Amino acid sequence: MFHHSILDTLPESLRRDALSNVKTVRIEQGRILFRAGDPCQGLPLVLNGTVKVQMTGVSGNSIVLYRMGSDDICTLSIGCLMTGHGYRAEAVVEEDAEAAMVPRGLFDRLMDQSASFRLGIMESYGRRLDDLMLLVEEVAFRRMDERLERWLEVRAGQGAITITHQELAVELGTAREVISRLLKELERRGKLRLSRGRIQFIGAFSG
Repeated sequence: MFHHSILDTLPESLRRDALSNVKTVRIEQGRILFRAGDPCQGLPLVLNGTVKVQMTGVSGNSIVLYRMGSDDICTLSIGCLMTGHGYRAEAVVEEDAEAAMVPRGLFDRLMDQSASFRLGIMESYGRRLDDLMLLVEEVAFRRMDERLERWLEVRAGQGAITITHQELAVELGTAREVISRLLKELERRGKLRLSRGRIQFIGAFSG
């Protein structure tokens, strides 16, 4: 038996119905949960692990839209289920994950019959929309060097992080070459030390 907080909002009879019709799947790191263009078959509920949702533009550059962890709901799937459109991004498993899939028919029934479930879904959608608006603001109005330094500063307390230039480019929605150039400049300024797939922070990063 699995647990997810959105199902706890259901009346007992609907909850039993949901649990009997929802299947859980284990997904290994690196596997694709869905791709851009795929039809939405249901609502994934993440039970554990980490899944990142990212979009790739015509330029070939990608950007991470959001991540899902334990007890999260896939916001993109909510939108696809409500509009009937296919996915506009892909979901990649970052850490081995387990998810429960609510089939489309069951999702529609729960939305129709349970006000508390409907409210929980819309609250989740609203919170994620706020996060995405902040991401749009950052991408549109902050310079890339400022965004990179801010991203690194948040993690400087770790001492070092394991990440490739390409992975960092996807995090920030730019080209690998741009990230490599900016990191080299930060290394020249004595902020960090670069090695293959690793960034080591040197002293205080801010300032």
